[in-house]
Amino acid sequence: MKMLKKTIPLFLCITALVACQKDWLDRKPRNILTDDQVLNDPSQIVGVLANFYSRLPSDQGLDDIADGGDRISQWRNMANYDDAMWSGQSNEDWRNNIFGYDFFGSWYLWNYGLIRDINLMIDNITTKSTQLTAGQKTQFLAELRFIRAFNYFQLVKRMGGVPLVTTQLLYDYSGDASKLQQPRAKEAEVYDFIASEVDAIKEDLGNGGSITRATKFTALALKSRAMLYAASIAKYNALNTPQITTPGGEVGIPATRANEYYDKALIASQEIITTSPFRLYRNNTGNLGENFYEAVNKKATNGEVIFVKDYLAAKDKRHFFAYDNIVRSIREDNLGSSSVTPSLNLVESFDYLDGSNGAVKTRTADNSDYIYYDKIEDIFANKDARLYGTVVYGGAPFKGTVIDMQAGVMVWNGTAYQTTEGNDLATKYTDGGTLVAAAGPHRAIQEVSNTGFYLRKFVDATPQSSTRGVRSDNWWVWFRLGEIYLNASEAAFELGRTGEALGYINELRVRAGFPPNSLTTLSIAKIQSERRVELAFEDHRLWDLKRWRIADQVWNGVNDNPNARVYALYPYRVIRPGDAARNNKFVFVKMVAPRFGAPRNFQLQNYYTFISQDVMNNNPKIVKNPLQ
Repeated sequence: MKMLKKTIPLFLCITALVACQKDWLDRKPRNILTDDQVLNDPSQIVGVLANFYSRLPSDQGLDDIADGGDRISQWRNMANYDDAMWSGQSNEDWRNNIFGYDFFGSWYLWNYGLIRDINLMIDNITTKSTQLTAGQKTQFLAELRFIRAFNYFQLVKRMGGVPLVTTQLLYDYSGDASKLQQPRAKEAEVYDFIASEVDAIKEDLGNGGSITRATKFTALALKSRAMLYAASIAKYNALNTPQITTPGGEVGIPATRANEYYDKALIASQEIITTSPFRLYRNNTGNLGENFYEAVNKKATNGEVIFVKDYLAAKDKRHFFAYDNIVRSIREDNLGSSSVTPSLNLVESFDYLDGSNGAVKTRTADNSDYIYYDKIEDIFANKDARLYGTVVYGGAPFKGTVIDMQAGVMVWNGTAYQTTEGNDLATKYTDGGTLVAAAGPHRAIQEVSNTGFYLRKFVDATPQSSTRGVRSDNWWVWFRLGEIYLNASEAAFELGRTGEALGYINELRVRAGFPPNSLTTLSIAKIQSERRVELAFEDHRLWDLKRWRIADQVWNGVNDNPNARVYALYPYRVIRPGDAARNNKFVFVKMVAPRFGAPRNFQLQNYYTFISQDVMNNNPKIVKNPLQ
């Protein structure tokens, strides 16, 4: 009875409260926006666009996240198929032992959720944004179409032709879903779609001066790259991998269309070079290596960068790339560091400024003795300045500190050298000099370079940027003018316009310290080498090898193929008392990088990622990729 007495008054109080507020249960939530509110508020639409931009995929980047099975950004992949290896924590040593790239997973993408959301937004703005001006509608629709075209490029370069879905697919609940099932478009049709979308929207894209939202020149940069891909696939698939096709053209582009695509790539590139406000970055300090580093990393007064995924410390949008990849000897509060370390293979791709081959000189011409260097950095003297801007080598400064690198000592016993290496870093030899430097390199220790080099490109040099509390807000570059010059050069060369091609490529080489007109002849191999050094770690290497149809040759899984393995360069201090020409000098040893195991093995099936069985079960019109 006592409980009942207490309950009745409480019930009466609640009843009275509800009676006084008749609409209490009908109130609209204050934290949920209606479609009408979003679609008629430009600031809300910009928020939706920001979400779509953030979902654009890449196989590399500066964060380490994925959206389900769809790749958003995975910087660790630089160790899998860029000019580097994994020197980080040993639980990821599998990255150095890839016996064959996964046919289904290595670079799989089927992110139609993003395309669905974009199509929905396009339809809604077209039909429901009644309070937007005509100019606002035009701008937003053009921007949405750019994001969709960019995403289709990410799909086609991985999967080949994919279904071109450009409107909402609405189910009528009839029990028949066949109307929603679209077949794959031809590979060429997807590239044609990208080109036509850019042509249709480029003049409608505003955002003047923005490098985080699409502009006319962002769209042209997409066209420049996509058309170059289509052209080289058309040409080189026929020459190198003619078996990589499907009867319906879902994979494979007719060789007869190569020049058409090269021409489109060249025209788009030239429009950017001649009419845009973008210019190759030059800081006018005379330090050409630092200049190249800044061309990619510096945010202020950088007129080279066209489109980026930005991070802002002021908005607490930061990443751990510097934390995980800072040079071991200057790490701050890091529990990890030095994860992705560049290869000697890459370092030797950078020419000497006299035009000679970039192979570093470790032995005399007759191979009878080492070459002795006074300082560790001397072996890299007179190299292409882009080397300094891309990697940290021994004796080079970074973050205000000269990076000391030494793997051990070589002691002369009267007839030969005896090599001694320590079990730890920052150790002394019995003569009081360095045995192993604080930055290594080292054969076995994790989180120190195992190759003899560290990353500089994309590693933030500002104070505290590699700490857990501060982190980095360096941006990730999607497009910059250096790539556009290379695109123009390659397209012009393939069209037989060698003079133009030389002009573009020599302009980049002048910035790297070469004299004007340092190249007077050109070949596709030289263009390939220039792209390798200019664009290292910017998510180009894998895709370039694929579109030229040479990935299976370069990474053929053969142990004695130097291109399929990652090589290292280890410096040693010489102990040879009484020999002033050699004692306390430095010598270098080239070797297969310790901790690097299986040679990289790219197979014909890897040119196009296999389509998952779930996709084919849901849509029987989807045909398999070649060799699947």
